[in-house]
Amino acid sequence: MKYSFLFFLLAPFNTYAQKVNVLLIGVAHNYSKSPRQDLSNLYAQVRNFKPTAFFGEFLSKEDERLVMDYWCKEDNMKRLKTLRNNRDIKTDRLSITIDSLKTRVISNPENYRLKADLAHAFYLNQDVSNAHYQYWQVWNHLKKFPNIQLENYVSTLLSPDSDTTGRSMRRLKTSEYALIAFPLMQEMNIRELLPMDCQDYDLNWSASALAFYARFEAFKKDTTASYAKELEALLTKRIKGFEAVSDIEKESTRFTEWLNTNEASAILASGDFYFPELYDLKDFPKEEILSQIHWWLMRNKGMCENVVNTARALGHQKVVVIAGANHRKYMQDIFEKMPGVAVKNINNTQ
Repeated sequence: MKYSFLFFLLAPFNTYAQKVNVLLIGVAHNYSKSPRQDLSNLYAQVRNFKPTAFFGEFLSKEDERLVMDYWCKEDNMKRLKTLRNNRDIKTDRLSITIDSLKTRVISNPENYRLKADLAHAFYLNQDVSNAHYQYWQVWNHLKKFPNIQLENYVSTLLSPDSDTTGRSMRRLKTSEYALIAFPLMQEMNIRELLPMDCQDYDLNWSASALAFYARFEAFKKDTTASYAKELEALLTKRIKGFEAVSDIEKESTRFTEWLNTNEASAILASGDFYFPELYDLKDFPKEEILSQIHWWLMRNKGMCENVVNTARALGHQKVVVIAGANHRKYMQDIFEKMPGVAVKNINNTQ
């Protein structure tokens, strides 16, 4: 993450002095297949933790501009073009407009047109995490109190029905943010979601993944090899693991708590990385899988550093970090090794 002048001004005074306490929550990115979730225990833990900031899996507005390509860059640029066509705000006016709208929203918290305006300005500023937070507040209000005039205004300004891919307004409605982060932030009067994603290595990751799967497909096809039975057993284990995830997703009312177990982490890791027992089999593409793992670790390391550096720069000592469940174990291990950082799992917060 590229940091503002504020960070560099404050960092020398507090970067090494301030301890950062992290409550890390591994989540599903889509809860639409799950029954109504019982989040009472999770909510209680967050309330007892008393965070002053939440971090989400979004790029900072600076990185959104500077990272030329990653998995949803095209989707974000498509949304940006649409919203500029709906109502443009000149670049040199964006910061002033956002500051003005933020002040007006604080003074008029029930004015959802202003919140739609602020969401629009945040999107134009490529601050997707906070644009989503404002849009969610408007959408959540309309779900409870239908208002055709407001709905038409939002549709004309934000075009949510056309924003359906990537980290979209459509995806937001059944996401971890709509279910967990945003309701708690609103309750705690936390006005902005801090970004912490790192996509600096996405092209490296993609290249490593393509190289691995090209060789792995050929490796799997050699059914006469001495390792064939062992390979078949491990692939069956992987399939059964994901069948178990699917069953729990469809049946459990506490799916998030299960996603934060080591059992879940091992299954989810096998999705991209299979099992270490495979790596030393003859002709297995070990170099390629280790390269893929390396870039995954680099992304998670970048995410953890973004959390800690930003928290210290802004003076936050207790922060909630929301990340996809397949990041949870990797990030927890990294946080545990960082000086001056304490990390808690929601299944073991004592």
